[in-house]
Amino acid sequence: GDGSRCRRGRDAETWSRSRPRRLCEYGGDPAAPTRRSRPARAVFRYLGYKREPLVYPVITSNIPREVPRPQPWYLSCAFATLVGGVLPFGACFVELFFILSSMWMDQYYYVFGFTALVFAILLVTCCEITIVLCYFQLCAENYHWWWRSFLTSGSTAIYVFLYSCVYFSRLEADEWFTYVLYFGYMGLICLGLFLLTGACGFGACLWFTKKIYGSIKVD
Repeated sequence: GDGSRCRRGRDAETWSRSRPRRLCEYGGDPAAPTRRSRPARAVFRYLGYKREPLVYPVITSNIPREVPRPQPWYLSCAFATLVGGVLPFGACFVELFFILSSMWMDQYYYVFGFTALVFAILLVTCCEITIVLCYFQLCAENYHWWWRSFLTSGSTAIYVFLYSCVYFSRLEADEWFTYVLYFGYMGLICLGLFLLTGACGFGACLWFTKKIYGSIKVD
């Protein structure tokens, strides 16, 4: 009756007044992540200003050189991108099954040391396969390796997302929000993996090209 409505009204008013305090207690302050990231931003800003600018080992011309055409089919950007993610994905797909099971099927996961080893193997494999494909590309006198090296190793995330689509059949979902939750989270995880593996591949290619061009003796 009227008493229950008044009681609910008082409860809602009390909850709305105590909401800011509870949000602060449980870390719900919207400005909290910004304040937490300030020390990290200050440190990285200091390291960035103290770092020496990138120096190229050779003198390049302002006029870009024409890339020989046609290029072999196995050196195309699409082929290199698709092939570059196969080996890194093969290095981690077995462990990926147990990680997804612990995330979505409430299974315990405790082999974190082995996971760290698999993660290191994944990064090393990304660097190696990107360097190999970059070397073949440079042998064909194609110097457009910057974005291709990023996409080559970053394509590992494509295979991880496809594997997560196959794994989704184990959940036997029957509600639409389960699809949104699962593929939303997996999309964000794969996006982060794409940026991480792509950055590793690009860094490895940058180091590789500086090494090989730095060893050239120009008379």
